[in-house]
Amino acid sequence: MPKMKSSRAAKKRFKLTAKGKIGRGHSFASHKFTSKSPDRKRRLRQSGQVSKVDHRRVKTMILG
Repeated sequence: MPKMKSSRAAKKRFKLTAKGKIGRGHSFASHKFTSKSPDRKRRLRQSGQVSKVDHRRVKTMILG
């Protein structure tokens, strides 16, 4: 049986931390900044984490 391929799109979007958590970027942070408040834009710059419910699914996409 051939090896599992990792999802290249997921590999670019998610990052595995040293402790095994999965980091992600925020959505709605690429354009139309005039309608967003400075506080909201600041929060969108920070990275988030994938919820525990989606952990197993994302991990298989990253590791293959």
